[in-house]
Amino acid sequence: MSTLEGRVEALEANLGQKIADYDEALDTIWMLLAASLVFFMHSGFSMLETGCVRHKNTQNILAKNLIVVTVGFLCWYIIGYPLAFGAPTASEPTRFAGANNFAMDGFWDAPSSFRNWLFQGAFCATGATIVSGSMAERTQLKGFITYTTLMTSFIYPIVIWWGWSGNGIFNYTDDNGVSTSMTGTPLMDFAGSGLVHLVGGIGALCGAVIVGPRAGRWEPEKQEEFEGHSIPFCVLGTFFLWFGWYGFNPGSTLEMHSVGAANTAGIVAVNTTLAPCVAGLVVFFLRAKVCPPRLLDVGGFCNGILAGLVSITAGCGFVKSWEALIIGFIGGFVYQGASMLLRKLKVDDVVDAFPVHGACGVWGLLALGFFGNPDETGGNGAFYGGDQISIQIFAVFMIVMWVTPLSIAIMLPLRLLGALRHSDEFQEAGADLMEHSPPKAYSQQTASPSKETAM
Repeated sequence: MSTLEGRVEALEANLGQKIADYDEALDTIWMLLAASLVFFMHSGFSMLETGCVRHKNTQNILAKNLIVVTVGFLCWYIIGYPLAFGAPTASEPTRFAGANNFAMDGFWDAPSSFRNWLFQGAFCATGATIVSGSMAERTQLKGFITYTTLMTSFIYPIVIWWGWSGNGIFNYTDDNGVSTSMTGTPLMDFAGSGLVHLVGGIGALCGAVIVGPRAGRWEPEKQEEFEGHSIPFCVLGTFFLWFGWYGFNPGSTLEMHSVGAANTAGIVAVNTTLAPCVAGLVVFFLRAKVCPPRLLDVGGFCNGILAGLVSITAGCGFVKSWEALIIGFIGGFVYQGASMLLRKLKVDDVVDAFPVHGACGVWGLLALGFFGNPDETGGNGAFYGGDQISIQIFAVFMIVMWVTPLSIAIMLPLRLLGALRHSDEFQEAGADLMEHSPPKAYSQQTASPSKETAM
């Protein structure tokens, strides 16, 4: 009898190990798929930004998108990930930043860290990519590389520690084992409306203001000269980004070995579909019938879709589908209002990065202060008697107060030292001619003057 019991126990142990191995494998496959989709979003950013610039700066903006990914991942490897997720093992973690796993130290003791590193690293690069579009066509490469390095090494990782590490000021576990924050209720930001997009949006706004508008941008007789050279690229880039968002949002379940995680990923994907649909249509209608140009604006339609995606990114796992429609609907108005405000203030944001990622990032965070039924979707919205709004407002305040002064402290000295903005003559000739080989991006492109003539 004892022999039989021993065999049963061995079989149970073996079965338990096989289930654990299966769960680990399933989670890894899911995270690698999601990370691949998020990584693919950089092709969307590249196409969208390329379509928004003039053809004479095509190679330059593509180079900056490549730099964001290559430099960003290297910075994430050395110091970004440790500050964002590196909880120390020998001491109590601080609420400010991580301090472990530098250059992947200790990863072999916990191999599941590799998948999280890749997934979160793709997020990190997104923050700097947002900035590249807003400052396009007049920003020097060395200045942009400097900001990208500091954004992916320090600015972005600190915010991630605050919200997603489980030890930061927005979300940590108290002595009683209860999730809390500095204001009491832990932050809700499922996939990063605030922690990712708002960080990039604020950096984009600071960059656009400090580097200044493109030469001649606001002269009335030159407005048509600054139109992007490829609406097809903008549309394809938008679809690429939307496709990648199905890794960005559903992938933020961070696992796929349980029915609960699978069901959450399903509703997240649905909400990630509905919100951009309504936001894009709102902006398309507003620009056709209410706001300038009062014509069918395909580029505006694209940005409206992206605005809806950013708006729902925080709440995609906490709200019902009809709430996602409302969040997307309001997000379309938020984007349009912010876009018009920037033009009124003569802030030259080439791709409307701040209206899309900054303004709608704020709205995405604040929306969870109102929507989300605690009994059905795990939300904590005021419409259901919840008290989520205080921490959501606090998070917006802290992110803005963190990213803004640091971005100014980096970019303003670069501008004063002549390392951020190209000269007007350089802008007129175009970066492709002045510092790239070959001097034009398209074989059928009209021949450019020589560099000596341009100078």
